[in-house]
Amino acid sequence: MLRFDCDYTEGAHPKILEKLMATNYEQTVGYGEDDYCKKAAEIIKEKCSRDNLDVHFFVGGTQTNLTVISAALRPHQGAITAITGHINTHETGAIEATGHKVLTAPSTDGKITSHQIQAIYDNHYKDSSPEHTVQPKLVYISNPTEIGTIYSKTELTAISETCKKNNLLLYMDGARLGYGLCAEGNDLDLQSIAKLCDAFYIGGTKIGALFGEALVISNSTLKSDFRYFIKQKGGLLAKGRLLGIQFTTLFEDDLYYDMSNHANEMATLIKNAFIKKGYKFLSASNTNQQFPILPNEVIEKLKSNYIFSYWEKVDENHSAVRFCTSWATKKEAVLKLIASIENI
Repeated sequence: MLRFDCDYTEGAHPKILEKLMATNYEQTVGYGEDDYCKKAAEIIKEKCSRDNLDVHFFVGGTQTNLTVISAALRPHQGAITAITGHINTHETGAIEATGHKVLTAPSTDGKITSHQIQAIYDNHYKDSSPEHTVQPKLVYISNPTEIGTIYSKTELTAISETCKKNNLLLYMDGARLGYGLCAEGNDLDLQSIAKLCDAFYIGGTKIGALFGEALVISNSTLKSDFRYFIKQKGGLLAKGRLLGIQFTTLFEDDLYYDMSNHANEMATLIKNAFIKKGYKFLSASNTNQQFPILPNEVIEKLKSNYIFSYWEKVDENHSAVRFCTSWATKKEAVLKLIASIENI
């Protein structure tokens, strides 16, 4: 069986494993205060073209999201997101478990718009007794989204301006950020994201790292006492240097972007094979996640040789599924899948 079900089925890029082995017997201080974490933070700040950023390293995305959002919000405040947002659909109520409601907006493309954010804000404050409902305070987006779509610079700028106008915080989940930055048609970069967002993170777990996410904070209010929040939420890794080593390796010689480009290229080959057969897609994704809408009998045939993810029912006879590639996806595996698609 060949797996196309997610982008973290493999371990880590060999260069990361080599660096971890080479430094295995070094003795360093703990909790992310070692020289490797400091170097990785400096590299990331350089990539963002800003010195006034705080960089913190986490093990996983859910841990990062719940730490940031719970630290940013007071008890009566909530986070705005698209109904398909990761914090609303795939984190087992982690945000609600910290005492904060997720406020959702409808979405067909995985994204939320500046107009929707403004409407949620206005609806709250137009209430004659707004203190009876959860106050919107933070906007959560992911790039790419849960269905592989990406935000344009124009869209992100409009969202950022709406947030600033209404004193809302803007936070971007970047679990798959590399795939978004390397996608065809993308016009965002780390510099613009750092400028427009109050905080965002650069995902490593899904892009070649053994584990790890790099949180970048630009908002000075969020920076205050943030390490206390990390510790309280169980995120202050004792062997923090393991994260610093990985992110230093990821951003040296553009390994992060090379791996992201490879995954996108493999996904595009799969996408084109489905297009050639005349199948439509749930979303217009140019990233490593592709969501073809297939007849149910075709899905059953492909399941005999490939592992991929069921996504949602489209009608009685069709369903959307997800094929996901990674930094380690072999072209020969993709070509075998393409041959199976062609022979359906």
